[in-house]
Amino acid sequence: MRIGLGPLRVAVALTLLAALLSATYYILVLAISPGTRPSSLLVYPFLIGGVAYAVRAIGAREGRAFLRVWAEPAAYLRTAFLVGYQLSVLAATYLAGPTDASLLSLIGDVVATPLVALLLLGRSAVRSGWFAVGVALSLAGGALTIVGGRSLGTIPPIGWAVVPAVPLSVAFYVLLTSQANEQRPPSAAVGQSMLGAGLCCLAIAPALPGGLMGLVPPDPVAWGFLAVLGLTTFFATPVLYFAAIHRVGPALPPVLMTAIPVFTLILSGVVLHLPESLLAAVGVPVAIVGGIVALRGSLPPKVPSRNRGGERPQLS
Repeated sequence: MRIGLGPLRVAVALTLLAALLSATYYILVLAISPGTRPSSLLVYPFLIGGVAYAVRAIGAREGRAFLRVWAEPAAYLRTAFLVGYQLSVLAATYLAGPTDASLLSLIGDVVATPLVALLLLGRSAVRSGWFAVGVALSLAGGALTIVGGRSLGTIPPIGWAVVPAVPLSVAFYVLLTSQANEQRPPSAAVGQSMLGAGLCCLAIAPALPGGLMGLVPPDPVAWGFLAVLGLTTFFATPVLYFAAIHRVGPALPPVLMTAIPVFTLILSGVVLHLPESLLAAVGVPVAIVGGIVALRGSLPPKVPSRNRGGERPQLS
């Protein structure tokens, strides 16, 4: 069934706001007070986001579902991939820069996730040849941006492991979480992953850069940055994203989330005054167009819709 302009406009606004908040992660990480160690940047945002999710689940009377998730072995696999994703994104932000890191995450979301689903689960998300075209454009745009920024040339050899780690870890996490959300409220599965990741990072803090001493931020401003990170990227972003999906279905919001690298590119120049090359300026829109094409190529074919009472409208 067709979706009215009202819900559509709300969904577009929610998704673009989620994309903007997601982009601020890369900026805040680089703008935070000097002396703030990676151990703090990993532990506190996860814990703050996880606690916010737990409060939200209890307020929505989903507390029992949230607690039951902790007894599932698959929950800890999702947590492990989320920790790996955040470790690799943080490393990529420091080593390659905010725009490159956001593009690697985008490639993982719209390219690697469908391919992992196909290879491991036999679930083919590829509905047409447009998916292959989108994959090629996304990879080409990402390569243009990264090569144009020349940031990879400064990465030490061991840092090259970060480049494939970002898209692969996000692909596995998104795939496993999507499966979990089919059987329970999203706040339960996502909230458990967030809070579990925070506890996991706290446990391994001695092995993280900064160690246990790094868990003490240098000043109140750093504490404020960490709180903002937890409440925006780790809580508000997924809440807004799932709210948009609830209004218009799963087709449009992922397409709009490809705006994250655009926001990151703009914020990098405006807030951090980081110069971007011509290749980067060209590569970002190419990668985003590729992401949109890949997503459209992975959507099911249009079928005549029937108006059934209580059925949630889907965007076709």
